[in-house]
Amino acid sequence: MKKRVVLLLIYLFGGLSMCLAQDIPVGVIVAFKKGNSQELNRYLSEKVDLVIQNKPVNADKRLAENAMADFFLSNKVNSFNVNHEGKRDDSSFIVGTLKTTNGDYRVNCFFKRVQNRYFIHQIRIDRVNE
Repeated sequence: MKKRVVLLLIYLFGGLSMCLAQDIPVGVIVAFKKGNSQELNRYLSEKVDLVIQNKPVNADKRLAENAMADFFLSNKVNSFNVNHEGKRDDSSFIVGTLKTTNGDYRVNCFFKRVQNRYFIHQIRIDRVNE
């Protein structure tokens, strides 16, 4: 019985440490699911390259948040699902599908690690043609 309890605790702590060591901040995914630019702002780098429906903008953190707020205001979010994620050296990315009232969008979000935290340095949002 004691062995089972010890093994269970090891698995729990191991799983918890794996969750905490993720390279993609969970808050980013939650922010996209909610369509919340203020929550997303906590993960934005000081300079962000935005491409929203083929309109590129090189923005500071505040302007990037405003652009995302405008996008979310025009496109009420129904759901967001991560389709793929990856990591290489000090960068990582997610590719997901954002379902909105105006249609589906492909979201590419790229991160750079700065002092053991990952910040968004590029977001690309394109309409999915189905």
